[in-house]
Amino acid sequence: MRILADTNRIIAALVKAGTTRNILFDENFEFVTPDYTITEIRQHEDELLKKTKLTKEEFELLLALIFEHVTIIPLSEYEDFIDQCKNDISDPDDIPHLAACLASNAYGIWAHDQHFLEQRKAKVLTNIDMLRLSGKAKSD
Repeated sequence: MRILADTNRIIAALVKAGTTRNILFDENFEFVTPDYTITEIRQHEDELLKKTKLTKEEFELLLALIFEHVTIIPLSEYEDFIDQCKNDISDPDDIPHLAACLASNAYGIWAHDQHFLEQRKAKVLTNIDMLRLSGKAKSD
């Protein structure tokens, strides 16, 4: 099942080993993200290095490992969807994600960002939703 991963889900997997990282490495999913995600991660790299307490080399290694599980969608594949998404979501940083989700025919967007709830073009999935989809959610 193809799922678009929001930048913050990838950052959460970088910052801490836990549920988000486990979901990202789950073979039940095919994760995609727009190339803009790389831009966002690089913009916050210094802050992420401090948070993770990783060396630059360790950070780059973990980032590479994560992106072995996430396919990067180039702008050329989703740029035709950007205009139609501009009025659907108030955070301009989220528009590439929504556009890439639509362009890639992903099942939904895995995000904990409230801005995605403003739109009605794609399903928004939380960690709980992802665990349920994978069959790994603990029963209530």
